[in-house]
Amino acid sequence: MKDIITVMKFTIKDMVKRKSFVISTLIILALIVIGFNVPNIIKSIKGEDTKDKLLIVDEQNIFEGSLEQLKNVDLGYEIEIGKNTYEEIKKKIEDEEIRSAIVIEKQQNNVKIRYIVENTTRMEKVPEEIVNSINTLYTNMQISKLGLTSQQLQSITPNFEFNLEQTEEEEAKGNVFVIMLMSIVLFYAIYFCAYQVSSSITTEKTSKIMETLVTSTTPRTIVLGKTIGIGVVGLLQMIVIVATALISAKSFLDPELLNMALDMSNMTVYLAIITIIYFILGYFTYALLYALTGSTVSKPEDIQSANGPVAILAVIGFYLSYFTMMNPTSSLNVFASLFPISSPFCMPFRIMMGLASTTDVIVSIAILLVTILVIAQIAIKIYSSAILNYGTKMSLKDMVNIYKEKEK
Repeated sequence: MKDIITVMKFTIKDMVKRKSFVISTLIILALIVIGFNVPNIIKSIKGEDTKDKLLIVDEQNIFEGSLEQLKNVDLGYEIEIGKNTYEEIKKKIEDEEIRSAIVIEKQQNNVKIRYIVENTTRMEKVPEEIVNSINTLYTNMQISKLGLTSQQLQSITPNFEFNLEQTEEEEAKGNVFVIMLMSIVLFYAIYFCAYQVSSSITTEKTSKIMETLVTSTTPRTIVLGKTIGIGVVGLLQMIVIVATALISAKSFLDPELLNMALDMSNMTVYLAIITIIYFILGYFTYALLYALTGSTVSKPEDIQSANGPVAILAVIGFYLSYFTMMNPTSSLNVFASLFPISSPFCMPFRIMMGLASTTDVIVSIAILLVTILVIAQIAIKIYSSAILNYGTKMSLKDMVNIYKEKEK
């Protein structure tokens, strides 16, 4: 145990001292802070009022001045009512005094609405909320002219109440955006931390540091020590990144927008602990696979090709969990939460959605632990024979032969 801690400390110091690690971490943190500041940056450039200006022209006075009521309704636009000509509207748009304009015209029994923008190739769409408000305003104006009672008006325009229900007994809860965002963060944390294991092993083989380590301790100690060391650094890095993101969101985003987009009502201490457990288990699963691939190459430039199969497994696992979130009550989602290459990304969010039972969690963790033990056994045996290999990259056949020899 003492030797594992020694290797772990050496690995942590080596990781933290790397300029690439420090610079990349600082860049990520800076991008997070800047990203959450984008709304404030846009507001400072455009001014305090960032709403697009919309000019509504009712030259024939079809609405009898009632369009002024739209100024008091929050439709996402700053409404301006006028009686401008087409040329005047065109100049206002060119001078960026307004973003767009609506011209209302009476044609026989119909009311024509012209939506004028600078260029139709920019995928501009007629604002639906504005059109619906204009339509409602005109309808109410015509109804009021008929002199109907309040009861008659209520019978014409009843209040409809809509409820979304499902036939399945299991009901998914939680903010899907938050769930998917956390899934992405967890995947990148596990993937990039685990990737560092193969890079570290291959680099040390090249610099001959490994010869010193092998003579002073066992390959098993090296594998576990380096894996744990890089995992500790990765976990701390993830905590710093997530903490920076949460602080930045709290400091720079509008509270209403923050509450709507990042609804953390389903976040509990139990879920936080489970997420950390799955990060650790998921990390060990992929880190030991990368330790295996890292020990089979002797040149840093060969790492990319050697890590290819593991990278494909990681991507398959991530997308399997990501896409099953679209239908969280499906059997495929249950499979993704148990399958060891996808369960670290899927199970925490089945728990967040209230779909995973205690039995499901226990079975999933048990499967992950067995998988880690099997991979660790294979990785350490291959590692102990391949660690001082400075020749060409080992093939799959070579690894199988080495493992069989170790079994004898």
